[in-house]
Amino acid sequence: MFNSLSDRLTATFKNLRGKGRLSEADIDATVREIRRALLDADVAVPVVREFTAAVRERALGAEVSGALNPAQQVVKIVNTELVEILGGQTRTLQLAKTPPTVIMLAGLQGAGKTTLAGKLALALKEQGHTPLLVAADLQRPNAVTQLSVVADRAGVPVFAPHPGNTSGADAETGAVIGDPVGVARDGVAQARARQHDVVIVDTAGRLGVDQVLMQQAADIRSAITPDEVLFVIDAMIGQDAVNTAQAFLEGVDFTGVVLSKLDGDARGGAALSVAKVTGRPIMFASTGEKLTDFEVFHPDRMASRILDMGDVLTLIEQAERAFDADEAERMAAKVAGGEDFTLSDFLVQMQQMKKMGSMKKMLGMMPGMAQMREQLENFDEREVDRVEALIQSMTPAERDNPKIINGSRRARIARGAGQTTAAVNGLLDRFSQAQKMMRQMSKGGGMPGMPGGMPGMPGLPGGGKKARGRQQPAKKVKGKSGNPAKRAQQEKDALQRALGGGAKPSAPAGSAFGVPKDREADGGADLDNLRLPGDLGKLLGGGR
Repeated sequence: MFNSLSDRLTATFKNLRGKGRLSEADIDATVREIRRALLDADVAVPVVREFTAAVRERALGAEVSGALNPAQQVVKIVNTELVEILGGQTRTLQLAKTPPTVIMLAGLQGAGKTTLAGKLALALKEQGHTPLLVAADLQRPNAVTQLSVVADRAGVPVFAPHPGNTSGADAETGAVIGDPVGVARDGVAQARARQHDVVIVDTAGRLGVDQVLMQQAADIRSAITPDEVLFVIDAMIGQDAVNTAQAFLEGVDFTGVVLSKLDGDARGGAALSVAKVTGRPIMFASTGEKLTDFEVFHPDRMASRILDMGDVLTLIEQAERAFDADEAERMAAKVAGGEDFTLSDFLVQMQQMKKMGSMKKMLGMMPGMAQMREQLENFDEREVDRVEALIQSMTPAERDNPKIINGSRRARIARGAGQTTAAVNGLLDRFSQAQKMMRQMSKGGGMPGMPGGMPGMPGLPGGGKKARGRQQPAKKVKGKSGNPAKRAQQEKDALQRALGGGAKPSAPAGSAFGVPKDREADGGADLDNLRLPGDLGKLLGGGR
């Protein structure tokens, strides 16, 4: 959602790089570009004015003028102010001292309240709570049925004593079906009787803000006295989000905001406006259609995403939830012990990565990925399934030892996975490279393919203690002589060193390559009987 804003801000900061000192004109130009980017993203005008004024005031102060890198200092200021307008600190649910904790959902029709009720219930269930969903939306056609389906998918019970409106006629006339206030009150009583520690009440919404909706929501709030009232708002509705949020704040007085459809392609100004305008924190964000596409809203992490600095902490948290700790320890011990990384291990790792969710989302959380957005958009999520099908088409012996996979086996694996032999060849080539990398890492050699290494990092090429001292000059490589006799002697010495004997210029005449004279004929070595040690013999084609 914030792709456009992120690109604009990143391009603005790029113009500041390389400048040892920022003039007032540079700062004014930067603030002007930031203002345009925020307005294009549908951020509320009052919020834009306050934000840019704060950035300009701090950028003209001593913290930038006295900084070693003024451009980075401006980025830091923008990041701090973004965190501020997004709410400042992370706000979590305030659980009641005496269960059950009552959570009421409010918002316009179509904002995603019913789906969000299931997502929130699933998240609380995974934390060890016992939530109960209450179907108090009796007006929207089939809202009760939808909540029952969502509750079944989340594996939580639902209290739905009234079927609600199933025809849609009453929704058009505005007539009330049943008693939503009574259903909400009875649902809380049911949760207390059955010892559920959390109750989530789904209320009705309308296509627009009107007095009937506000009065009904206010009556439900008075009847159940909720601990939290969450205002669910569609992050794609733009400037109207501010007006809607203010109307609900006056009519219902919510305690927190939930942003739905944050995975959309809209400009996302609602997310940057609603917290600042209403003074209520953004608590959760819905980032997809699945029940697991739900996360706690962290203002600092969201600001990092907008500025293309990544969100590694969220990525780590997702990995901790998805990865099996015992399997991770087994894999770490295997690598440390120098054992080979097999296709079976690769399949297990890939299946655990799939539990984390979309690969595009995970890669998008890495710092600097905005520069590769086009490649990310073109990435086919089904490629992971294709690779999994290829590995599952192999026998256990083939997974543990891919070297035995010959031409006929490759054809059989391709047929079993419904793919081509070229796909099998590509997988094996990539796996061979990954296997070499794992071997290098197990030996403490770091990542192959990095000639310079990472200075100051032990275990990596170019790192460790040697990297701290003065860099040693590269040794000059002596070229081959143009004199045929001298050149022949150089080649003889080189091969002798390769054989482990070192250069021996004082070898007896006629003892070429260090082979005894009685095994030579006409002053040349008997190469037919020469036995070269180990892999060198295979490499040169000699030895037996």
